[in-house]
Amino acid sequence: MQDKRVRVDYLARLEGEGGLDIVVSGGQITELRLNIFEPPRFFEGFLTGRSFKDVPDFVSRICGICPVAHQMTSIYALEAALGVKITTEIRDLRKLFALSQYIQSHSLHAYMLAAPDFLGYPSVIELAGDHLAVAGRALKLKRLGNDLTALIGGREVHPVAAVVGGFTRAPSHAELKDVRARLEDARADGVETVKLLASIKVPEFNRPPVEFAALRQDDQFAINEGRVVSDKGLDMAAADYKKCIKQTQVPHSNAYHYSVVGRESFMVGPLARLNLNFDKLLPSAKEAATSAGLQFPYQNPFMSMAARGVELVHSIDECILIIDRLLKTLPRRAAPLLVDVKPRAGVGAHFTEAPRGVLYHSYTLNGKGLVEAADVVTPTAHNLKRMEDDLWAFVPQVIDKPQEEATLLCEMVVRNYDPCISCATHFLRLNIVRRD
Repeated sequence: MQDKRVRVDYLARLEGEGGLDIVVSGGQITELRLNIFEPPRFFEGFLTGRSFKDVPDFVSRICGICPVAHQMTSIYALEAALGVKITTEIRDLRKLFALSQYIQSHSLHAYMLAAPDFLGYPSVIELAGDHLAVAGRALKLKRLGNDLTALIGGREVHPVAAVVGGFTRAPSHAELKDVRARLEDARADGVETVKLLASIKVPEFNRPPVEFAALRQDDQFAINEGRVVSDKGLDMAAADYKKCIKQTQVPHSNAYHYSVVGRESFMVGPLARLNLNFDKLLPSAKEAATSAGLQFPYQNPFMSMAARGVELVHSIDECILIIDRLLKTLPRRAAPLLVDVKPRAGVGAHFTEAPRGVLYHSYTLNGKGLVEAADVVTPTAHNLKRMEDDLWAFVPQVIDKPQEEATLLCEMVVRNYDPCISCATHFLRLNIVRRD
């Protein structure tokens, strides 16, 4: 077999810039480097010396697709440091806020980023030409998620209403009833999404069993609160993060690799959540999955797309349940929803489940409530080593395929993790150099 070199100059749709370099000799991979050469973004540095009140606005700028997750994680971590106790209404409104992000993010990824690859289209534009109703469903769901985010947060991107201690404005009854009606209407679209995604044939990928990690709560499907558990015995609170998770610098990447102490890489995200928490889904989501022939858990990472569809159904119905509770307790007119917050010295850490997986924030505050240290680890960072390990396992299956096909398949491996994305049409530019 000829020696081959696979070089991917740039990886789009990641946190910054990266590339992929693979060398195959004698039919074996001798080198594989997922190179993340993004420059430092200095978000933790920006926060040093600033009031805790400024943090949620700053960290929402880390990502334009999941600003809600960064806001919620930072707020909970800061409240842990400050000793803040919130009300049931605030907790409910925060979960509604987080679920709005699931609706918009999952519909974006499943329909517009992943489905075209699996269905043989270069983009969602071409897909819409043949399947206009499907594209219309995608836009309807995306708009619903965006509008719900704006209702609670004040705007769709980088919301402003969520603060330490609650919300500067909670929606009125009329606003909640209006979006509730739209959620009821969207339930059928969610179920159809599961049917569609479950029907798509995904590539075979018989990788060795991996460790899945996700938040878990005893009484509900965990998103904003809980402990991180895994199918290999991991069980940690946010305060124990640095005792349980190992951070490693690798020569070929400016981004760290993360692994469980004493073990290897792990996978976070929708597939991990459903593999570990299927029993906590609402009945409608379980029924949608079962009716579509889905049987979690799965090892094949390409099943992440179907997992997003199931979570979409769950998110829509849980939003309805939360709104029903809020309509019984919130004032009829829009008003602030806040508890008292006083500065103090402290350390606080927190996990949430962003649409892409476990997100970690930690802050150290001084007596004036100013940030002395901050640490943010995103789902993409948690998954980076797992992505590289998946490529080690997957590339031997595709190395002999034509360049265009190999490019798409390698692209799909990484896209399944839904890394923080740009609007690039393709994930990889692949160049295969053959040598004697």
